[in-house]
Amino acid sequence: MNRPDELRGIAHREPVIFERSRPGRRGCSLPQAFGPADSLADIPEDLLRKSELALPEVDEPTVVRHFTRLSNWNHSVDVGMYPLGSCTMKYNPRLNEKLCRMAGFADLHPYTPEELCQGALELWWELEHLLGEISGFPAVTLQPAAGAHGELTGVKMIRAYHRAQGNARKRVLIPDTAHGTNPASSRLAGYDVVEIESGAAGILEPAAVAQVMDDSVAAVMLTNPNTLGLFERHIGEIARIVHEKGGLVYCDGANLNSIVGRARPGDMGVDVMQFNLHKTFSTPHGGGGPGSGPVGVCEKLSPFLPVPRVEKRPEGFRLVHERPHSIGRMKAFYGNFGVLIRAWAYIRELGPENLRRVCEMAVLNANYLRARLEKHLPVARQERSLHEVIFSEKAFEEAGVSTLDVAKRLLDYGFHPPTVYFPLVVHGAFMVEPTETESPETLDEYAEAILAILEEARKDPEILHHAPHHTVVGRLDEVQAAREPVLRWTGPAGDEAKAR
Repeated sequence: MNRPDELRGIAHREPVIFERSRPGRRGCSLPQAFGPADSLADIPEDLLRKSELALPEVDEPTVVRHFTRLSNWNHSVDVGMYPLGSCTMKYNPRLNEKLCRMAGFADLHPYTPEELCQGALELWWELEHLLGEISGFPAVTLQPAAGAHGELTGVKMIRAYHRAQGNARKRVLIPDTAHGTNPASSRLAGYDVVEIESGAAGILEPAAVAQVMDDSVAAVMLTNPNTLGLFERHIGEIARIVHEKGGLVYCDGANLNSIVGRARPGDMGVDVMQFNLHKTFSTPHGGGGPGSGPVGVCEKLSPFLPVPRVEKRPEGFRLVHERPHSIGRMKAFYGNFGVLIRAWAYIRELGPENLRRVCEMAVLNANYLRARLEKHLPVARQERSLHEVIFSEKAFEEAGVSTLDVAKRLLDYGFHPPTVYFPLVVHGAFMVEPTETESPETLDEYAEAILAILEEARKDPEILHHAPHHTVVGRLDEVQAAREPVLRWTGPAGDEAKAR
């Protein structure tokens, strides 16, 4: 285990790149503009820039060093454990990176004719069928660009289905243990949200659903396993109650990693579910890059899937745009195609038996951490955890510190903090998801770091109140950052902006 006083090395204080700017500096050479010198005369006046483009003027070494230093400030799964509960930050295999960089995929233009991109269409078609087999759904779309985008796609299909029945309905039922984006997706699709309280054990009870289920409810939208890391064991009965009233069952697939290969949501009565390829199927996660949130549906929802659909025909693979009941396009192009290749490679590499092993190891790792820590940190619920374990703040409060203090101090020990203060149903939640890709040695180091921090808190809580102490940037004023974000650089004279 890394002790805070053992961490040494060069730590660069890197300013914003505009502070590196010097008039006249260049890092590249550009050719003369093509065409006649007066070619700008053909551009309408209102489209011409009226001022200089406010870009920093720097040489190439300055640019490279600036962004390299910033990258060294970042934590990632390539550097160490990333135990964000509910996010499933697993390691991204390098084989997947090699495949998605193949020229035939990486250089493919979005307007390439179908007959010249048969390999890409075949991978598209095959990935849809692989995901359908894994989840138990007869049809899948790869169009959504992220998990929440997949949620919106699924709820829009639910709305289209009910409209086709003559009643779009008004409400969606969402348990308090559902994924945090579910209410927003439902509202964006035009539904009112009704929150249902989970039972004392953290599980949604059928009676609670039956009490509010009526003909105005379009769907129940739950997460299984839920955000407490618990399996919704009554899901079959809940599906029966909802279906009897003509509603549909949406399952958020964010936590599929804990049941992949062992249970299929489509077999539980679920009608629609989004996958998170960046969670369950090892594609890169976060950083502002492309994601992917495919959606699987039951047979009666398949006519409403987004277009285009890829179909396998005797003459080859073709994109079909003419589907009269489709909700239309959810985005224009597949700029995230590299993410789809990575997921396809991951599934093909592991196969059915090893996908099951992923699930088993993810659950084992979470419960190993729970066993190491639950004598010192109270768990949120006594039910056995699946892929993640949630501790409450009680032990931290007794030591005179908060969940945030412990999370910040973990940075000094060389570990990224877990998810904190979520789910909201747990006071001061400390939510750890180690995934299946972490070794027992890493889990031991993590547990020992938390126990050492807890002991520090009991002896001198002030150490934690001002943590982290050994990072490039110390504790920031997160409240001010949220309330008064600085979104534009005001130049060297912007002392106020720099101070923030």
